[in-house]
Amino acid sequence: MNKRLTCLICIICLLIRANHSIAENGYELWLRYYKIENQNLVHRYRSIIGIPTVIGDSPTVQAAREELTHALKGLLDFTFNFKSKLSPSSKLIVSKASHLVSREDLNKIGDEGYLIRSSGKMTILTANTDIGLLYGVFHFIRLLQTHASIEKVNIASAPKLKLRMLNHWDNFNRTVERGYAGYSIWEWHKLPEYINQRYIDYARANASIGINAVTVTNVNANVNFMTTPYIEKLKALADVFRPYGIKLFLTAKFSAPIELGKLKTADPLIDSVQTFWNDRTKEIYSKIPDFGGYLIKANSEGQPGPQDYKRSHADGANMLAKAVSPYHGIVIWRAFVYSTDNTRDRHKQAYDEFMPLDGKFLPNVMVQVKNGPIDFMPREPFHPLFGAMPKTPLMMEFQITQEYLGQGTHWVYLAPLFKEVLDADTYAKGKGSTVAKVLDGSVSIHSLTGMTGVANIGTDMNWCSHPMAQSNWFALGRLAWDYSLSSEDIAEDWLKMTFTNDTSFINPIKKIMMQSREIIVHYMNPLGLHHIMATGHHYGPGPWVSNLNRPEWNPTYYHKADSNGIGFDRTATGSNALEQYHPEARKQWEDLNSCDEKYLLWFHHVPWNYKMKSGKTLWDELCRLYNQGVEEVSWMQDEWRKIHGKIDDPRYTHVSQLLMIQAKEAAWWRNACTLYFQSINKLPLPAGYPVADHTLEYYKNYRALDAPGNGGQN
Repeated sequence: MNKRLTCLICIICLLIRANHSIAENGYELWLRYYKIENQNLVHRYRSIIGIPTVIGDSPTVQAAREELTHALKGLLDFTFNFKSKLSPSSKLIVSKASHLVSREDLNKIGDEGYLIRSSGKMTILTANTDIGLLYGVFHFIRLLQTHASIEKVNIASAPKLKLRMLNHWDNFNRTVERGYAGYSIWEWHKLPEYINQRYIDYARANASIGINAVTVTNVNANVNFMTTPYIEKLKALADVFRPYGIKLFLTAKFSAPIELGKLKTADPLIDSVQTFWNDRTKEIYSKIPDFGGYLIKANSEGQPGPQDYKRSHADGANMLAKAVSPYHGIVIWRAFVYSTDNTRDRHKQAYDEFMPLDGKFLPNVMVQVKNGPIDFMPREPFHPLFGAMPKTPLMMEFQITQEYLGQGTHWVYLAPLFKEVLDADTYAKGKGSTVAKVLDGSVSIHSLTGMTGVANIGTDMNWCSHPMAQSNWFALGRLAWDYSLSSEDIAEDWLKMTFTNDTSFINPIKKIMMQSREIIVHYMNPLGLHHIMATGHHYGPGPWVSNLNRPEWNPTYYHKADSNGIGFDRTATGSNALEQYHPEARKQWEDLNSCDEKYLLWFHHVPWNYKMKSGKTLWDELCRLYNQGVEEVSWMQDEWRKIHGKIDDPRYTHVSQLLMIQAKEAAWWRNACTLYFQSINKLPLPAGYPVADHTLEYYKNYRALDAPGNGGQN
């Protein structure tokens, strides 16, 4: 009988473990509140927390209370009966503007910051606003998830940037432009009556990392979203987001006065056009009182804009700014522009159009600038507009979705890319004028500050297609809150919150994450090569493409490989794009012999036999890096295999299979690119270099018919 009972218990335990594995599908993101196994830690946490007191009854405070309840139940396996009033037995006190801390300390954290202080006997979590309390609760939960000490903490945290945003490129038909994780999560045909739980969990995830604004529609805008029925649908989303401190913005099409208002023009200086926008904006605010404002893409890639009427970007932005100004809204005007009639280096176009407009935008306009001057490449120099428009608040636009970085199948942790740009020195007001300090208004004083990321979110169960791609959403939010955080610390927090606190898992996987961006640069775009992806969908290599209508759509435009050398000359002897940078900033790139080799072919056309710092010729070094990238993906696979059994099987297997794709495609990149460039320079491959498994003609003729993401440019 005892033997049978023992077998039955074993079977039940196996079933429980199996069910646990099945449940590990990544849906929880980093809000994964699984029981802490270390019982000593559990007991210590319980004794410090006691019976929590959460004071307040607003929807935001209720969200904070619910999140804390959910987290404490899951992590500590204990149901806490919260108090709503302060008592002598209270140990964890969550209260707005607590009298237990000084007004001076509260003044330092502003409207969204929070304080967490513990003396060992009492822990106080306080803020000036309800949303500050919610942010503080998520920080406190993060301490528990990462097994940090909460006995004696003294945390004062406030965001460095005011607007911390996600841009969704979601279309009217629920496809997602440059999206690799399924369809749009917004079920327009069910809104406004049906609220999917996913919307609430999305808001929770954003609030947990400090995201406070979103656009839910594509910058290639559809005017239908400005009609009354869709304003009602947007209102339903705004109502979900509001308790979590998230403002809804709308991408608007500049030609809406013609398409919706039946006007004959959208000229921003025409009174009837201004009236159209005033009326439409008034309707939106009547439904969504905290509506954030408009995000506009204009006169870029065929989108309508003020230049259609010989007006400036400032004319267009200011017209909309006047419409939202009575409601304290803002306009975010994208600086990503390049046009068919501009034959100059694409690197220069945004600067040429926007720098002369510095000081001409109304105070409630932000200009949103991509991190680099081309288009979200695996590596780019920082955009020259940063530091060049001191009278205009600039907003950073990063891409979280991996349009040019392997899309939904390659493992690339983007925090090092984000940090590389944020820490870059513009020298706008002398040494130390970093891009981050331009953004936060400390280089030139601005009341509007912000950072956004193009979202990688879709209907896939795990939200982001690749389980490890969730880290980039997480990193964007954390850096928008505090750009001084290190990539390593963000990675460690994310791994602990998403997988396990086991250091035998954390340490090797964090090492992979920290190297993953450089690895993809090696096998895709080494030494400053850029935009040599296949055209349209940008999936896979296409350095040979040269037959598209617009020159800047062709990879050959960017690498300019010929029998003599390779690379784009952007010095004074070429396009002179370097003139757009401050003299101290461009010193690192302008001299061929001292140029940072990471950007060598971005700024210089270099002879194939040029001697690199390694002692190799440029050609041999290029080949070495391409092959190194392939070998490094094999290393990633080996390291991942070593952690088998340390996390749940479903996610382990998912990542393993995606690494197989990444390894295959890294070799595809290496073979296709080196064969193509060899056909140009006629040089032999270095001794021992792997033989390609196909001919160059095979790679040229290959058509990725199943490439993910729909077409179009952004």
